[in-house]
Amino acid sequence: MERINFVDNARVMSKGQVTIPKKVRAALGIVVGDRVTFVVDGNRVRIVNSAIYALEKFQDHMKGEAKKAGFFSEEDIAEWITQSRRDEAIP
Repeated sequence: MERINFVDNARVMSKGQVTIPKKVRAALGIVVGDRVTFVVDGNRVRIVNSAIYALEKFQDHMKGEAKKAGFFSEEDIAEWITQSRRDEAIP
């Protein structure tokens, strides 16, 4: 994935609301109706697309679980799925 670097700013309104600049929304793939997540690390804040952040956290959580389950390749997983479907189809 290409790394995008730029600086932009926005004004905080009286109720604490901020409009995310168009370039930032585009860079994060955020469209109307999407949710964003604020990740605070010390005095720094990252704004991330919530769907992407959730997927990244899930991937981190699941790291290594496939090997524990005996899956070492995509073929292993495809074989397991095929066998599971066959087992479900048997009356």
